Amino acid sequence: MKKMRIKKGDTVIITTGEYKGVKGRVLKSFPKNRKVIVEKVNFIKKHERPSQKNPAGGIIEKEAPIDVSNIQLICPKCGEKTKPTMKILSDKTRARICKKCQDII
Repeated sequence: MKKMRIKKGDTVIITTGEYKGVKGRVLKSFPKNRKVIVEKVNFIKKHERPSQKNPAGGIIEKEAPIDVSNIQLICPKCGEKTKPTMKILSDKTRARICKKCQDII
């Protein structure tokens, strides 16, 4: 199984589906399932029972996970969408590299 190169806090663009072309920040990632939750993308309605957190209960809207194959990372330096590559630096640490500008993400 390939490693997921998208992390929490990255800015991504949606490449397919209803939200195609929308940019957002990754709120949470699930590497085992290869899914991420992107800010203001893929909303679902969920019925909640009354609880101490939400005494009224009712229907709430929240973001649902989206498959990592349907998003692409936006490089913070050059601002273009890119597929990051992994590179081992001189101090033996791994870093994600932008394919377009060859800079560390």
